[in-house]
Amino acid sequence: MHKKLEQVIGLLNKIILGKEQQIKLAVACLLARGHLLIEDLPGMGKTTLAHALAKVLGLDFQRIQFTSDLLPADIIGSAIYRRSDETFKFHQGPIFTQVILADEVNRATPKSQSALLEAMEEYQVTSEGVSRKLPEPFFVIATQNPFHQIGTYPLPESQLDRFLIRISLGYPAAKVERLLFKGQETRAQIEKLEPLLHASQMLDYQSEVEKINTSDTLLDYLQDLIEATRQSNQWLHGLSPRGGLSLLKAAKAWAFLDGRNFVLPEDIQAVWLAVTGHRLLNQSGSRAAGDESLLAKLISETSIPR
Repeated sequence: MHKKLEQVIGLLNKIILGKEQQIKLAVACLLARGHLLIEDLPGMGKTTLAHALAKVLGLDFQRIQFTSDLLPADIIGSAIYRRSDETFKFHQGPIFTQVILADEVNRATPKSQSALLEAMEEYQVTSEGVSRKLPEPFFVIATQNPFHQIGTYPLPESQLDRFLIRISLGYPAAKVERLLFKGQETRAQIEKLEPLLHASQMLDYQSEVEKINTSDTLLDYLQDLIEATRQSNQWLHGLSPRGGLSLLKAAKAWAFLDGRNFVLPEDIQAVWLAVTGHRLLNQSGSRAAGDESLLAKLISETSIPR
């Protein structure tokens, strides 16, 4: 692993205790030019992780609190009439930044949620018929509360598919929680963080990730896994081609973090649950992320080509 990235992950592990796997997945997601979905109960550290990621990576950061009365213009921006010269001038919304935190994204209405779609896919936004490029690099980190909570609107499949990786932090272990109770308040720790990277370094790392090698045998394994999701009677539908590409991108980033310039089947297995759990629906219509044993079983039943 590059020394700088090792320092980034080490520093994040000091802020979010006992969640090494989730933190590595989050960093891999950003290295693969992906968007990150963090789903969990309130108070688990979702927003803290997003703040810390932006700070240590040295990227511009904006937070949008998604609520039921949020409008698309509150995200994208709008044209304001100027009486002085009788023209309309576009005022950029908070999405014009390098890292946007969509906090509690499923508390907003579908109309407001959809304002993120073009940004996440095309890295631009369109307002008043004019398309405007977003800064580079550009990441959306969205936090989401469980669907059973009052006042939530489920994200549609088209939106979920644009998130490369979904993670859940979960309850901390008892020993870790005790350290939280004894330690300094987390927000104060984030304020003291110094950036370890800057935007141009992040872009360089992303370019290196894209050049990671994949053998024909590795691609055979990838396609076997994708086909297994399509043939299995456990799912309403299998992984799409975009889902397969997402799996490959995440695996390349994982290999990069492990200091290799080639992808192994173990890299695909490492990111498998985080990439596929929010994309697959079981026969009852529930997301596979709620029953990861089925996804793990599919991995165990798919042999690695030799």
